[in-house]
Amino acid sequence: MGNMSEATAPADATALMTAVVQERYGAEPEAVLRTGQLARPRTRPDQVLVRVRASSVDRGTWHTMAGLPYPVRAVFGLRRPKYPNPGRNLAGVVEAVGADVTGFAPGDEVYGTAVGAFAEYVAARPDRLAPKPAGLTFEEAATVPVSGLTALQAVRDEGRVQEGQQVLITGAAGGVGTFAVQLAHAGGAQVTAVASTPKLDAVRALGADRVIDYTREDFLADGRRYDVIIDIAGNRGLGELRRALTPRGRLIITGGETDGPWLGGTDRQLRAQMLSPFTRQHLGTFISSEHAEGLRDLTAFIDAGTLKPVVDHVYPLSETAAAVRHLLDGRVVGKLALAVPGR
Repeated sequence: MGNMSEATAPADATALMTAVVQERYGAEPEAVLRTGQLARPRTRPDQVLVRVRASSVDRGTWHTMAGLPYPVRAVFGLRRPKYPNPGRNLAGVVEAVGADVTGFAPGDEVYGTAVGAFAEYVAARPDRLAPKPAGLTFEEAATVPVSGLTALQAVRDEGRVQEGQQVLITGAAGGVGTFAVQLAHAGGAQVTAVASTPKLDAVRALGADRVIDYTREDFLADGRRYDVIIDIAGNRGLGELRRALTPRGRLIITGGETDGPWLGGTDRQLRAQMLSPFTRQHLGTFISSEHAEGLRDLTAFIDAGTLKPVVDHVYPLSETAAAVRHLLDGRVVGKLALAVPGR
């Protein structure tokens, strides 16, 4: 979920905006997310005010909304949310820039991350923004930042995927997975993608050389060995995944959902990191970082035609709770976008 320590900009009480409002934690989106009016933020000298045209939801949206696992509340508020809503992804148009900001001007089309992005306006840090890819709609661009950066760091920086390697990607049809498949394919790897029956064709179309339907076969039981495993689904044991690695293979764990309120599945990541120094295999995880450099790298892939967001459905901002519910239902291929209406 990245480094999320930036503060919300002071509000301009003379102007209101439509935004998603969350006043308490809760696991059910319909119970805690509503559309209302908030004071429009004004920029500090080191911030950019963005007129949000689109946003998107991801698994981190739910964690922030629910305040689970509990350690996330150290960032988002111990007893109640300290930010107006759990939105982070954005694509929009620069409305104003602070006096200390360079490189952006009103009218620029941008994408990136900021706290409270489920709103008409958001104050963002300039080092979390980049020019919007020209070939993408605002809705498409808004699905890229968090999931795309996670996939880029998993494939390139942590997995160190190289041409000709055998790469296994679990959870390949999800938000991070659809980007990871494309990035590994672009790197020249032989990609094996794991997904459920209705999603196989979509994953194959992204460049997977081989697809496995996990509802019909055990994708770890065929004896194959992989140079890199990017485990997004997070539902197999560490020992099982290690047996599917080559002797010097790399396991990168980016997911691990459980109902545990304290660790939420991260115990598997912790065990992998503790074991890694004692084996020739690299067993690791990471906290994805949100920064303009990574966004520009993603833009280069998008402009080259080797990376394209998969948008399952676009919801209006007023139906954000329904979008989060759709995500939780597990039927999404790729990403869910939110369209923010203009005035």
